[in-house]
Amino acid sequence: MYVSYAVLVFALLFLILFPLFLLLGWMGKWGRKMIWRMIQLWSYAWFFLIGMPVKRVYHQRPRKDNNYVVVANHVSYLDTPMIFRAIPFFVRPLAKSELARIPLFGYLYRQMAVLVERNNPRSRQKSVHDLRRTLQREGSVFIFPEGSFNQTEEPLKSFYDGAFRLAISTGVPILPVVFPDTIRRWHYKSFWAWTPGRSRAVFLPEVSVAHLNKSDITRLKAQVHQMMTEELLRLSKPVS
Repeated sequence: MYVSYAVLVFALLFLILFPLFLLLGWMGKWGRKMIWRMIQLWSYAWFFLIGMPVKRVYHQRPRKDNNYVVVANHVSYLDTPMIFRAIPFFVRPLAKSELARIPLFGYLYRQMAVLVERNNPRSRQKSVHDLRRTLQREGSVFIFPEGSFNQTEEPLKSFYDGAFRLAISTGVPILPVVFPDTIRRWHYKSFWAWTPGRSRAVFLPEVSVAHLNKSDITRLKAQVHQMMTEELLRLSKPVS
């Protein structure tokens, strides 16, 4: 019953806002940022109504005048809604193109996300171009560097190079974020495995890419992976 209620609330809020999404979708960059604000309000209402309060925890607050390549761990279906609820500034997430085929919701996803078919070289090339253009003209981007759900016993899977290559090539710093609670709220093993409760978004210090080049991708990737792993391990320890 709880899951049915959560899905129903999500769908009703979406249908109420969809005509505005449709209108704003014709207004280019400005319209996309307005859609972002509306999705933020939608996410605030939805998380509140389903009993999942979200708390931001800052090791270092992101600079308001800065663009970032935001990276986060990926262990739950809830991670995607958390992007819009937890990130306090405009970002465009990198997402699988399959999601754009969902009726109605796919329209919204095409407006907000940079879509990619991982097995299509032309699609991957276009997604990189779109991410670079977003960083240069619109704002920040959001990438799950693990690529898919972490179904291992480790805090993180290995990272793909893409987010780190993008950061170095554009000179935009990396902002690591961890979602330590989403797997307990909505486990990847089952669509019906939802549990109300708190979800935290923990913002780690930004990682500068100044003076780095392509030969530093592996080192940068390892540095961010270690930062996020250590934080996830720290947060997983019981409070004494």
